Amino acid sequence: MDIRRILAINIVRLRRAKGLSQEALAWEAAVARSYMVKIETAKTSTGLDVIGRLASVLKVDPDELLRTPSRRQLKKR
Repeated sequence: MDIRRILAINIVRLRRAKGLSQEALAWEAAVARSYMVKIETAKTSTGLDVIGRLASVLKVDPDELLRTPSRRQLKKR
C-alpha cells in the first residue's frame, strides 16, 4: 500500500474517532483545509513537520499515522 494512502486512512480514522471535522483538524494543525483534503485523499505527500502537527492534534505518536492499517480498520471506512 502506498504511504500516502496509509497516512490518509489513518488520519481520517483518527479524526473521526476524535469527532473532529476536516476544517477543525486543519485549523488546529495550522494547515489549509484544501491541503487537508489533499492529504486525506492521498493526492499529495506531506512533510514531517505537518505529520508531527497532525499527530499532536490527534494526540498520537507520529508513527501511528504511518502504520499500515489492519484489515478491520480498512473495512470500517
